[in-house]
Amino acid sequence: MGDEERKVPIIAARERGPGPGRYGLPAATGYAEHDPRKKRAPAFSFGARLENSMFKKDCSPGPGYFIDSSVTRRGRDGTPSYSILGRQKDPNLVQTPAPGAYSPEKVHPQGERHAPAYSMAMRTRYRKRDSTPAANVYTIPSFLGSKVPTKMNSASFSMTGRSKTGGFSEDLARAPGPGAYNHVRPDITKRKAAGYSMLGRSYMPGDSTMKPGPGAYSPENVLVNKSRLPSYSLGIRHSEYITPLIVEVD
Repeated sequence: MGDEERKVPIIAARERGPGPGRYGLPAATGYAEHDPRKKRAPAFSFGARLENSMFKKDCSPGPGYFIDSSVTRRGRDGTPSYSILGRQKDPNLVQTPAPGAYSPEKVHPQGERHAPAYSMAMRTRYRKRDSTPAANVYTIPSFLGSKVPTKMNSASFSMTGRSKTGGFSEDLARAPGPGAYNHVRPDITKRKAAGYSMLGRSYMPGDSTMKPGPGAYSPENVLVNKSRLPSYSLGIRHSEYITPLIVEVD
């Protein structure tokens, strides 16, 4: 059964014929492939471009040729025409300075002595004979500790870590401290006081279901005890392939 193909029933309503555009009827216009059953009207076509070079050469202007109104059959008219030129350069090459171009406050008074003026020159070029090391190039050995055998050194001390054995904090007796003992509760040696505890909140026994409030009701939507107009609704879409119900009537 698994190898056999599942046969689908053929529904006659699904088998539809082709539309009008599917038929290849002969055309009723033009000359080629015209329908011989119908009357054929006269057909006209545009002529082809001639191949002769005499007809291809265009020596005359077309209708859009623009004729200047200033040109007549006797030539161009003598009406003077003017144009705007650019600004010419000033032919006077000598530029006389204005009064504001002078700075008399910068001129030293004549006959008075000048104060010395100094300037900073640029760095001179490095020479091979000037390769003298600077002061920070030298490394002077430290005189703390016995590092230089030929020099007298100062006494140096170091701090070691705390030793667990032989130190002042070594516990030789292995005795527990005061915090290692548990204290005796006062209720054991004295009169025990009343003890209280806090319990959780308790609820009264009852029904735990949710009850609707007054706002949950809609009495205006109740139409059982009132007269109303008939109401209609849209039905479901039926298949177009279902056989219509035919009932025999006597």
